[in-house]
Amino acid sequence: MFNSGFNSFFNSGFKVVTTVAATLLVVAALINGLLMTFSPEAWYWLVPGVPGRGPFNQHFVRDIGINYMLIGVAFIAGAMLVKQRRVLWLMPAAWLTGHAIIHVWEVIVGICGTISLIEDFAGVTLPALLALSLVFASYKDHRDSSPTISRSDPMIQ
Repeated sequence: MFNSGFNSFFNSGFKVVTTVAATLLVVAALINGLLMTFSPEAWYWLVPGVPGRGPFNQHFVRDIGINYMLIGVAFIAGAMLVKQRRVLWLMPAAWLTGHAIIHVWEVIVGICGTISLIEDFAGVTLPALLALSLVFASYKDHRDSSPTISRSDPMIQ
């Protein structure tokens, strides 16, 4: 009885955390993507650390802005379509994680100073960590919603 209540409490808390993480990613990705796409130069000068990584390139910033908007849409879709959530969240999470790894690599090889890790945390590292947590949650959701197979099932004997 206690175990059942604890699991129910844990699962409801887990769903709240998943919803909050997905909402944060959607809002951040869409705002970032819209700003990058429709006001690329303002975005370039507004985001700390960006001007220090190379000259402004309007086309490049807009291309990445479109990517961020697609990431936002994928997280919205995954929030609404639980059965497709793993697929919808996996690729955006992979891109955000790869992006974060590149930023860390730039520090390791000396392209950027260690201050970049602090500058990048909220806009690069944190979204990757949130996205990875959502992918983990989507596997849990999928496992919890999958029908269980019992040994008495004639299909598995």
